[in-house]
Amino acid sequence: MSRPDTHVLAERRGHLGIVTLNRPQALNALSLEMIRDITGQLLAWRDDAQVGALLLRGANRPGKAPAFCAGGDIRYFHAAALAGDPTLEDFFSEEYALNHLIHTFGKPSFVLMDGITMGGGMGLAQGCSMRIVTEHARLAMPETNIGLFPDVGGGWFLAQAPGHLGEFLGLSGHVLGAADALAVGWADACVASHGVDALVQAIADATAVDGVGALSAVNPFTLDPGPAPLAAHAALIERAFAAPDLAAIVAALAAEEGEFAAALAKALAQRSPLMMAVTLEQIRRARTMTLADDLRMERGLVRHCFHLRPGAGSETLEGIRALAVDKDHAPRWSPATVADLRPSMVEAFFASPWPAHAHPLRDLD
Repeated sequence: MSRPDTHVLAERRGHLGIVTLNRPQALNALSLEMIRDITGQLLAWRDDAQVGALLLRGANRPGKAPAFCAGGDIRYFHAAALAGDPTLEDFFSEEYALNHLIHTFGKPSFVLMDGITMGGGMGLAQGCSMRIVTEHARLAMPETNIGLFPDVGGGWFLAQAPGHLGEFLGLSGHVLGAADALAVGWADACVASHGVDALVQAIADATAVDGVGALSAVNPFTLDPGPAPLAAHAALIERAFAAPDLAAIVAALAAEEGEFAAALAKALAQRSPLMMAVTLEQIRRARTMTLADDLRMERGLVRHCFHLRPGAGSETLEGIRALAVDKDHAPRWSPATVADLRPSMVEAFFASPWPAHAHPLRDLD
């Protein structure tokens, strides 16, 4: 059992290992220390013959909206990048290795996405065998809002979404509730939030030493979240986001009628044109990649986000500044418009900073 003052709690309940993200005042946003603690615990349980299954969940504050994990600590990203703090490099290398570990854990794994699950939280969740949402679910990959791209394996799991939903979700950062999460393949089951503690105990009771029985324990708790709101816009999304490039997507949305298309066009107009173009290329490349290759690509991309145009020239630092530091919500993107984009700007992000033998994630398979 972990100390209650740590940001990652670990307990064994029968043959079930339970990891609780315990930073509720920050919506369980990930720090480097948390990533290291989770990784160490998962490696120990992966190799422990007495652990049959794994469950991830987040701690909540009484009376506050719940969260599994809101992502990485973006204020740390901003401060570390400006200070030249080398731990920023460690953060992404170790986070992406942890994402891969969850995908390849080899034992049944569960995640309780009760509330906000975004960015780095999605990176933890999407590799689990059973991804469980509640009626409070708010799932998204909103990185383009801060001049970043959907990392943590986002290129790979966005590319798995039906049709061109991946491009839509990656570029827009659209937030999904429980029904939409099930419909797009980001969740496997929905349960009532008030029943999650009973569900965890049921999973623990059902988990044999070899993991048999664990997944079936969820069935009695599942409920129908109702119709998926996004389904009404499926044809529009497919028409617009199948377009060959970012300029064509923007033009396609402008040609559509209705409030949904107008709101979507407005949202994209507020994003970094450069990082939307990088995201589009990332997702489309990932369609022909393994998860490991996608994570290696993303590791190069994220280094370029902070180093290709260092300091204040970085789209990512500018996006974080506008959202979370100065909070003026007025990022000054460069280039400022989609029309000013040049292909060479996007291509530069996909040149690996390392030869294959020296890549930080060279050992992933």
